[in-house]
Amino acid sequence: PISDVSSDLTIEVGASNFALHKFPLVSRSGRIRKLLQEAKDSKISRINIPAVPGGPEGFELAAKFCYGVNFEITQSNVAMLCCTARFLEMTEDFAEKNLEARAEAYLKEMVLPNISISISVLHRCETLLPISEEINLVNRLINAIANNACKEQLTSGLLKLDHNYPAKTMPLMEPETPSDWWGKSLAMLHLDFFQRVLTAVKSKGLKQDMISKILINYAHNSLQGLVVRDPHLVKGSLLDLESQKKQRVIVEAIVSLLPTQSRKCPVPMVFLSSLLKTAIASSATTSCRSDLERRIGIQLDQAILEDILIPANSHGNNHCSMYDTDSVLRIFSIFLNLDEDDDDDNNLRDESEMVYDFDSPGSPKQSSILKVSKLLDNFLAEVALDPNLLPSKFIALAELLPDHARTVSDGLYRAVDIFLKVHPNIKDSERSRLCKTIDCQKLSQEACSHAAQDERLPVQMAVQVLYFEQIRLRNAMNGGHNQFFFGALNGQFPQRSGSGAGSGAISPRDNYASVRRENRELKLEVARMRMRMTDLEKDHVSMKQELPCLVRSSAAFNFLFDGHSKAAAGTQSDLYSKVMPGKYVMWLTWRRKRVAGHWRDRVIYGLDKRGEVVCDGTHNNYSAGVGIVGSAIGRGCFDVKELVLDDEGMWLVVMVFG
Repeated sequence: PISDVSSDLTIEVGASNFALHKFPLVSRSGRIRKLLQEAKDSKISRINIPAVPGGPEGFELAAKFCYGVNFEITQSNVAMLCCTARFLEMTEDFAEKNLEARAEAYLKEMVLPNISISISVLHRCETLLPISEEINLVNRLINAIANNACKEQLTSGLLKLDHNYPAKTMPLMEPETPSDWWGKSLAMLHLDFFQRVLTAVKSKGLKQDMISKILINYAHNSLQGLVVRDPHLVKGSLLDLESQKKQRVIVEAIVSLLPTQSRKCPVPMVFLSSLLKTAIASSATTSCRSDLERRIGIQLDQAILEDILIPANSHGNNHCSMYDTDSVLRIFSIFLNLDEDDDDDNNLRDESEMVYDFDSPGSPKQSSILKVSKLLDNFLAEVALDPNLLPSKFIALAELLPDHARTVSDGLYRAVDIFLKVHPNIKDSERSRLCKTIDCQKLSQEACSHAAQDERLPVQMAVQVLYFEQIRLRNAMNGGHNQFFFGALNGQFPQRSGSGAGSGAISPRDNYASVRRENRELKLEVARMRMRMTDLEKDHVSMKQELPCLVRSSAAFNFLFDGHSKAAAGTQSDLYSKVMPGKYVMWLTWRRKRVAGHWRDRVIYGLDKRGEVVCDGTHNNYSAGVGIVGSAIGRGCFDVKELVLDDEGMWLVVMVFG
C-alpha cells in the first residue's frame, strides 16, 4: 500500500504540515500538478498552498479523497468540499469521478431540493468567500431557496383548499406551513445574504404576509428587544457607537425590504413602531425614518398609545424632551392627508363600505378618525407631563385635528389642563391659543364643572364654558324642543336605535336605510324648531317690557370685577346701541347705593356666535368669578331673570348679581 512508502512531499496549509506522496495527489489535483511542474528543482519535497478554502480541514478531506479514503459528505462540509475541489482543480479534466463531481452530486440530490438544508449550506458559504461566489454556489443556493419557497406556498394553498372543500363538518387543524419553520432559519444568515434571499423570494411572488413574518423574525434576532412594547428599551440597548452603527445598518436594510403597504396584509403596527424607535435612536437616514412614518400613518387607526410614544434622540442633551413629538406630528399629518380617491384604496374598499356616506358618523373613515382623535388625546396627556416639552410643539399637536374629529373634547381638555399645571410659566398668548383648541360645546357636564373652577384657564374660556352650559340647561328645561339645534352646534346628535353605529347586528344596507329615516326625522325636528322660534319672535315685544331695569347691588360685583374702576353710567337704550347686531350677548348690570344717593354703572360683554368674548369698552377688567345658573361656584353667583329678543333679533340674557 501507498502508506508503506515513505513520504516524498510535504504540503504546508496555514500552520499545518501534511506529509504526503506526489503520485496520488498529482493524479487528482491539477493545481498541485502545476505547482510541481513549475518548480525549478525536480526533486522538490515541500510546497506551500495558502488560502485553501476551509483551511487545513478542507485540504485534509481532499487529500483523503486522493488516497481513496472513504468519508461522508454532509450539509456541514459540502460547501467546503465544492470550494476546495474547485480551488485544487479536482475536476473531471484530471480524473473521472473526481471530488468536484461527488460534491456536486450530493448538492443536487440532497441540498438544492430542500429549503432548510439550502439555507444551512448558504450560511456555510459566508465563511468561504470569495470563492463560493466565484464558483456560483451562492447564487445557485439563493435561486433554489426562492423557487422552492414559492412551490411550498402553492402546495400550502392547495392543502387549504382540500381541507375547506366541500364543507367542514367538524373543526380541522390548519395544516402546518413549512414556511413557518424555514423562514425562521433565515435568521442565521448575515445581512448581505439575507437581503439577497429576501429580494429573490419577493421577485418570485412570495406572499407579503410571509415576507413580513421573515423580517420580524430576523429583526427580533438581530436587534435585541426590538418587538417589546417598551419605549425606553431600544434607547437603553445602544451600548456604544459601534453597536449603534450596526443597528442603523440592519434597520435601514430591513426597512428597504418591507413589502408594499396594503390594507389587506399590513405590516404589524408594533413592528413598524419598534423599527421607527430604533431608527431614531440609531440616527438612521431621513428616508428610512420617513418611510416608517408613512407606513405607520397609513394604518394609524390600528395603533395604541405605546406605539407612538417614541423616545427622542437627545444626543446627550439633558434638556431635550422625552418624546419625539415632531415624528408623531408627521405621522398624524400623513393619516389626515390620505388621498380618499387613491386607486389602491378604492380597490381595497369592500361592498360594506360602499353603502356608507364616507363622512357620516357611522362610516369607516369617520370611525377611524374618532379612534385617531382618542389616540392623540391620550398622547397629549402623556407628553404634557414632560417639563421640557415646548409649548409650541404641544400646541401644534393640539391644533392638528379638524373640528369633526372629536365628538367629545374631554380628553383634549384633560391634556391641556395637565400641560398648564406642569408648565405654569407659559406666556398668556400661548395659554390663550392652547385653550382655543378646546371646543367648549363638546365638553361633558363634569368637564364643564371642572373648567368653571379651573384657575389655570383664561377668563374667556371660563365665560364660554358657562355660556354654553347655560344654553344646555335652558334647552333641557324647555323639554328638548331645541335639542337638534344645539346638538348641531355641538356636532352631536342623540343616539337612536337605528343609528349607523348603534348595533352590530344590522347589515350595512339596512343601516343606510336607517340613516335616511333619521335624516327625515331631523328635518321634522328642524321644522318644529323654526315654529318655536317664530313664536318667540312674536312674544319678544311683551317680553322686553318685563326686562328689569334696576339690579340690586351686591358684593359679587367686587368678585367679578376685582373692585376696579367703574364704568360710565348710561341708560338702557345706550346699552342697546352698544350691542353689535348678530351677537350672542350676556348683559351684566349692577347698582350700588351710597348714603348720599343712588347711581348706576353698567358693563356689557358677552360671546359672539364663535364663542369669542365681546366687550363694549366701558370696562375691560373682568375675571372668571362667575358660576353656573342658580348655583354658587367659583367666586360669585348669578340668576338668570329673563331670556328676551331685542328689536334686532339678538339673544339678551339678563343676570342679577347678589
